[in-house]
Amino acid sequence: MSEARDQHLEELREIVAEVLEAEPEEITETGSFVEEHEADSLRAIEILARIEKKYKIDIPQSALPEMGNLKAVYDVVAEQAGWQD
Repeated sequence: MSEARDQHLEELREIVAEVLEAEPEEITETGSFVEEHEADSLRAIEILARIEKKYKIDIPQSALPEMGNLKAVYDVVAEQAGWQD
């Protein structure tokens, strides 16, 4: 993994953990937000809003169902932000 990817992943982990009221180390790359952290649609929207604000990007709400774990969130954000890491 590249340093940039690691950095972005950690930033996203912090955002997700804060919204889900969990410790960052509890958020694994493939752990389901819904099954492991009882996330609902409001929390998903809050995660999306914080990511959009932090990275100054627009993510279509149609991408929300795809964003069920940290790796999926990273993939969607990387595509929207144009990250090449």
